[in-house]
Amino acid sequence: MYPSESSICRERLKKFCLRDGLDIGFGGDPIVPSAITVDLDIPYTEVGNSPQNLHGDARNLYWFKDGVLDYVYSSHLLEDFPEGETGPVLMEWLRVIKLGGFLILYCPDEQKYREHCRLTGQGYNEAHKVSNFSFDYVKQVLSSLGIAYSIVHENAHVDNYSFEIVIRKT
Repeated sequence: MYPSESSICRERLKKFCLRDGLDIGFGGDPIVPSAITVDLDIPYTEVGNSPQNLHGDARNLYWFKDGVLDYVYSSHLLEDFPEGETGPVLMEWLRVIKLGGFLILYCPDEQKYREHCRLTGQGYNEAHKVSNFSFDYVKQVLSSLGIAYSIVHENAHVDNYSFEIVIRKT
């Protein structure tokens, strides 16, 4: 079993995951033990043994009212939605976050990921739907949403092929 993506970035990003929040698409290894874990009814990967709290589609967080959570964290999931759904998914995740709360994203840069797979022989994740998925792509989608936010942490290239961005809802 491969280590989870969250295990790779945990020390850098867990400081934003305080109080009440979600780990969406967690695969069995939440970013912090107190996170409410959300994944599909049958997750497509298993990288840990922590229990899953909620079962469902990350595009609809119907369990939560607007502005009730301190954070939403997601690792290597946003790229699995078709390109036209990136904005609506981000809007849904931001909907449930309180003013002053955080959206924490740890994602692959698709082109760097493909090159990494080619060079290392690592199998390619066919669930990826956006060929130009990248730090700049996510920032562009965020800026098109018409919501108030500030970026409190960003790193366009970490851990071989990933990027991370932390957004404060304002």
